[in-house]
Amino acid sequence: MSRTRTERLVNLVICLLSTRRFLTAAQIAATVPGYEHDPDDPRDHEAFQRKFERDKAELRELGVPLETGTASAFDAEPGYRIAHREYALPDIPLEPDEAAAVGIAARLWRHAGLAAAASSGLAKLRAAGIDVDPQATLGMEPVVTVDPAFAPLTSAARDRRAVTFEYRVPEGDAPTSRRLQPWGVVCWRGRWYVVGHDLDRAAARCFRLSRIVGGAVRVLGRPNAFEPPVGVDLISHVARFSGPVERSGRATVLVRPGRAAGLRRWAREVTSGPDGDLLVLPYAEAESLAGRLVGYGPDVRVVDPPEIREAVIQRLKEIAARHDDVVVARTSA
Repeated sequence: MSRTRTERLVNLVICLLSTRRFLTAAQIAATVPGYEHDPDDPRDHEAFQRKFERDKAELRELGVPLETGTASAFDAEPGYRIAHREYALPDIPLEPDEAAAVGIAARLWRHAGLAAAASSGLAKLRAAGIDVDPQATLGMEPVVTVDPAFAPLTSAARDRRAVTFEYRVPEGDAPTSRRLQPWGVVCWRGRWYVVGHDLDRAAARCFRLSRIVGGAVRVLGRPNAFEPPVGVDLISHVARFSGPVERSGRATVLVRPGRAAGLRRWAREVTSGPDGDLLVLPYAEAESLAGRLVGYGPDVRVVDPPEIREAVIQRLKEIAARHDDVVVARTSA
């Protein structure tokens, strides 16, 4: 089973953080899981190049300082690495209540599957003879936000089992029942999608996890009931169905001095003030931007517009409610 794009991006970041020299695209392809291809096959190599270009653009959009250069004047092909001086975070002092909030968020958002991917990526780096800096990723832990349907869908994709769920679309009044052979789950522009073969429509389809009613997913039939298409590009399916995103909205947020480096790189305008820096951020959907802002905790406060502020408050309420459910479940066990 091919790795998800999220795992591939995690391994790419670890790869470029774990060595101080520039790595060429060929070296990255031979090292990072998810980039396997035949360089002598023009079509296969072209597919790798498209995938690698998308991933580089995604990392830069997320605020990862990706550098391009060569290890020496004799190198004809450029390489890539992550600038440690720009990627490293300063010490973050937290008040007791802030530390508690961060602890709750970490327990809710941590996805243990990526930790295994990280370990595998470092092992492949060492096996390939690349000098790995053991301190570069010390304390680094991949953290993502996932929907309730994430775990059952990834399990079903791994086991090759069909699933059924109730799905609600924005233009529909009532949810409809869907039956799907899931090929995989991917993250696209801050949202999670499942891609697979829709049994009722006899065609490839993708579904946003947040629109699955209650996150309830039920498996159908036995394991190994189907095989995904060979070499399927899940991200391309999602991009084709979701269409281009126009970030015509503008949000103003107040950021503490020296904080939220990722937002600063993304901002259209930055104005310094006595209480912090005002950033003007482009956005397409309030919900998507709110999910990104919540990750910065107390370092970021929404000034305008009200729809973003309300979306952030709603996200925080959902996080608190999930934490309460976890506490109740553990108490009842």
